[in-house]
Amino acid sequence: MADPDATLSPPIRDRLAYRVKCRLLGPPLVTEQLSQEKLSNPMALGVLASDCISSTAYGSEEMLRILVPVAGVAAFTLLMPVTGAILLVLLLLTLSYRDVVSVYTRAGGSYVVARENFGPRVAQIAAVALLVDYIVTVAVQTAAGTDALISLAHLTGEGYTGIDHLKLPITAAMVVLLMYGNLRGIREAGRAFAAPAYLFMLAIALLLVVGLLRALDGGLPHTDLHAPGVVPLGREGSGWLYGASLFMVLRAFANGGSSLTGLEAISNGVSAFRPPQGVNARRTLTVMSCVLGVMVLGVSTLAHYTHAVPYVDGNPTVIAQEAHLVFGDGWAGTAGLVFVQLATALILYTGANTPFTGFPFLASFVAEDRFLPRKLTRRGHRLAFSSGIISLTVVALALLLVTGANVDKLVALYAIGVFTGFTMAAAGMTAHYWRRRERGWRTGVNLVAAVVSALVVVIFAITKFTEGAWLVVVVFPIGVWALIRINREYREEAAALETMPPLSGAAEPRWRRHLVYVLVDVLDLAAVKALRYAHELRPDEVRAVHFVIDEARARRLAARWEELPGTDVPLELVDCPDRRLRHAVAALAARDTADGTTALTLLVPRRTYARPLAALLHTDSGDELAKTLQHLPNVAVTVVPFDVTAAMARMRSRTP
Repeated sequence: MADPDATLSPPIRDRLAYRVKCRLLGPPLVTEQLSQEKLSNPMALGVLASDCISSTAYGSEEMLRILVPVAGVAAFTLLMPVTGAILLVLLLLTLSYRDVVSVYTRAGGSYVVARENFGPRVAQIAAVALLVDYIVTVAVQTAAGTDALISLAHLTGEGYTGIDHLKLPITAAMVVLLMYGNLRGIREAGRAFAAPAYLFMLAIALLLVVGLLRALDGGLPHTDLHAPGVVPLGREGSGWLYGASLFMVLRAFANGGSSLTGLEAISNGVSAFRPPQGVNARRTLTVMSCVLGVMVLGVSTLAHYTHAVPYVDGNPTVIAQEAHLVFGDGWAGTAGLVFVQLATALILYTGANTPFTGFPFLASFVAEDRFLPRKLTRRGHRLAFSSGIISLTVVALALLLVTGANVDKLVALYAIGVFTGFTMAAAGMTAHYWRRRERGWRTGVNLVAAVVSALVVVIFAITKFTEGAWLVVVVFPIGVWALIRINREYREEAAALETMPPLSGAAEPRWRRHLVYVLVDVLDLAAVKALRYAHELRPDEVRAVHFVIDEARARRLAARWEELPGTDVPLELVDCPDRRLRHAVAALAARDTADGTTALTLLVPRRTYARPLAALLHTDSGDELAKTLQHLPNVAVTVVPFDVTAAMARMRSRTP
């Protein structure tokens, strides 16, 4: 219903910052439009699965980086059983997360599962794991996307490396672009980021089909294992009899775990689906896992047959070499290579969009539980959780700067957070079914998934500790402690504010006198407005108070005050020789309320300005005074605003 008094309210001019926001992000969306900002299954697959399926571009390569320096050419044979182990873990986790999205249809994934089954404090382990995962995902995906472009330049430009030094700026620019797209809202982000997912699926399908046809027609060519810049090959058999093989395979398995990152994205964003949300999320998760499994197996198989080997600096990538070898030379081969690499770059860049969907949702849930600042629960201009999006961007950019956008260094920070989240989700579902006495195959699958995921965390922490995993190992307990500390602060604040005294009887404050002081710095319309408001409060006494910092200025003010018509309020001059205004005001307030039966209201005229320059030309001490006096029980501070800009406009309109 329209407000009948709306036409009587004066027009309010929007601030410059708000007008700029509308220009950049579009008009604001009202809360009622939130139900319209939902994703269909095909759109959700494109938006939420991008992170998951895009890891195909570097998962197999990260395994080879461990295997090749130790096993030599035998690494390409070992790659297949390690890939098989990764796919087995994928199957277990898919079955587990199908239960998650069916039972817990509210977004939040492993955090919500852990909270409901283990309590809010234990759930903070999952919260930290997922938050770290999202941050690293943004950095890894965008850095890998830039690698795809640089690899294309290498393979089509005969070793051209002119853009290598632009890797960090390009990657950072893409992170900022993703932030902008998500600040515009969920629907806009979906439209922009769904298409590359399907384009990448088509590119990998084309690569695998052509590769299969060429293999059946006479075999695939091999890459040059001794080309300049490749990862040095170890000698076959060296170290195998000395126990090095198991450690090497475990490290390769840990690196390959990066292929499964993003699997939890659908459970974290299940509320973004159209109803029935659980059913739609489950179907989309199944399709996504099948696509991922085929892609990972296909890329590893091509690497097995072509001997595509990683390069020390990451370029050209393994998948780029496979495309170059499968499609061959000539214009058709070059077109195929360009298509695969551009699709790979697009999916990697847009795969970094998944955290921009999941991170803000998760942060809002954690904040609702009072383990993160409440600001993260508020939706912004376009119904997105703007604070979460901006926070994610800032931390991801810092991580890229520290690591130089190096994918290999970033992967070392990756899987611990990912698989810790997997562990919490599977363990939570095991507890869920156990309490309900549903101890069938679902309980067993989730228990096995929890144990396997926990083993991966341990393997990764041990095998990658010196390569950067130590940072995540240190960050985890600090992060959990910080979230619990925030929660304790909120709980203590709530306890202090909600402990209400009796509102009647002897405990009710009974003031004998109410004083109102108007703090006067200069005699102008702002001071006069505050003075008029003081009389409306009907106090026992009204005073105007000026704290003397400049004696000559104080004398001039007193003289003007004597000439002020229509008021009998005296102006009291209070010495402030040390120019510590807040201390002088506090001393006066404490002295005049010392008897415990006098209430004091301080009115502080505040001159407001619409122009940005005013922030540089004027100071405002009202909030500082309020903070200084807040500990005095019988003292209240009220700021009385006066719009100087509007007064200037009225003055100009009266000038002939």
